[in-house]
Amino acid sequence: MVTLDDARRIIAAAEKKAVEIGQPMNIAVADAGGNLVAHVRMDGAWLGSIDISIKKAFTSRAFDIATKDLAMHSQSGGQFFGIHASNDGRIMIFAGGIPLKREGKVVGAVGVSGGSGEQDHAVAEAGAAAF
Repeated sequence: MVTLDDARRIIAAAEKKAVEIGQPMNIAVADAGGNLVAHVRMDGAWLGSIDISIKKAFTSRAFDIATKDLAMHSQSGGQFFGIHASNDGRIMIFAGGIPLKREGKVVGAVGVSGGSGEQDHAVAEAGAAAF
């Protein structure tokens, strides 16, 4: 289970990393059902990335995989090619979503959007590490 306190801790760690790299971000935390627990849009973060961060968290939980890794398998010829068109367009196939695990079991996810894929992934990693 991902509690609101967990989500706040994850977001705080992710925000700290975003400030460190100088890139304002949207940060979303989802529970085991892929439902939003908490979201923060840092000052100056892109409006269009609100939805993307939430969908990255959903995607990562829905498939229990980092969106960065899913992206590699969803290219033309890959085993998950076309997956982005599933789930009514809620699937994001670029970096920034990471599953949250407790005792080896995925119990939620963090999704980050607002920078490059590398930046989004790094900020999501910082958040996940705080879990």
